[in-house]
Amino acid sequence: MTDNPEKRGPDQADEFARQADDKSVGIVREFWDFLKHNKKWWLIPVIVVLLLVTVLVVLSGTAAAPFIYTLF
Repeated sequence: MTDNPEKRGPDQADEFARQADDKSVGIVREFWDFLKHNKKWWLIPVIVVLLLVTVLVVLSGTAAAPFIYTLF
């Protein structure tokens, strides 16, 4: 594959323009596609634990804090 624009065919230019006009799929869908295509299934538990910790941190600043502290 070359980086020279003169050596690229019109099909590549059309493909580039088509992909540039496509709607963005979103970060969750993009992350899911990354996991699926690269077979990085071990990342799912890491992300779930990070989300749970985030929820606990957010809830610790609310009126639910006394109930969270009794769990630990």
